[in-house]
Amino acid sequence: MAATASPGAGGMDGKPRTSPKSVKFLFGGLAGMGATVFVQPLDLVKNRMQLSGEGAKTREYKTSFHALTSILKAEGLRGIYTGLSAGLLRQATYTTTRLGIYTVLFERLTGADGTPPGFLLKALIGMTAGATGAFVGTPAEVALIRMTADGRLPADQRRGYKNVFNALIRIAREEGVPTLWRGCIPTMARAVVVNAAQLASYSQSKQFLLDSGYFSDNILLHFCASMISGLVTTAASMPVDIVKTRIQNMRMIDGKPEYKNGLDVLAKVVRYEGFFSLWKGFTPYYARLGPHTVLTFIFLEQMNKAYKRLFLSG
Repeated sequence: MAATASPGAGGMDGKPRTSPKSVKFLFGGLAGMGATVFVQPLDLVKNRMQLSGEGAKTREYKTSFHALTSILKAEGLRGIYTGLSAGLLRQATYTTTRLGIYTVLFERLTGADGTPPGFLLKALIGMTAGATGAFVGTPAEVALIRMTADGRLPADQRRGYKNVFNALIRIAREEGVPTLWRGCIPTMARAVVVNAAQLASYSQSKQFLLDSGYFSDNILLHFCASMISGLVTTAASMPVDIVKTRIQNMRMIDGKPEYKNGLDVLAKVVRYEGFFSLWKGFTPYYARLGPHTVLTFIFLEQMNKAYKRLFLSG
């Protein structure tokens, strides 16, 4: 028992020194936040597209490009970064929690001989971690949806949140603390769908491309498999995402909520806006998914290298 040493204890057991778990979680959250700075405009366009035409009104935006140019024209360059503070807090809460839960469960379910969990168990761990992270991140998600939606409303109807903390305090004070977790079920459902779809579609796409004979196991294969996986994940998760967006942005009308539940959102969208409206904002959602993942890994790699150079070398 005394012979066992921790991996980060200076390499007493011959293993290379690694950063502590807390640092890994911190870097995971910071990497996600760094990526968000670059993709926030796409998130805003996606949210505006999903709210466009709500309640059988005329669609405000014909395409994602039309939405982007309209926002730039009406609200300026700063306008497309509305809600950035909420996007950063979402990453800080969601990504860090998801990473922490995933690491803990993965280690606990690894065999005594070091055998990692199988594919199905890994998928279950990923879905559990994603759902837990989504629950923790829901308040920031509610603030993000409302802040990004504000610019499309008439001046007298805008909520006018100054930043994410102002939004959270006002929501809790004006509508009650439970409102901060409004839409947490579709938010958690989306996280489960995203994790399941990504895992299944990536491995299947990779195998399909390898079997075609045109690819070998290299970075091009990984990139193409990721793009196909992103397409499948976007298509699978968007109906749940529009439910989440509508519920988190809804107002009370004569003391009653605009929507009773997620199924009510789906029914009303299909009835008044058409079946394919469930995939509104598909382009910015898909365009955001790839760059955000790539940028997150780039930032994470750079932070790990810097930490290793500053604290683990020598």
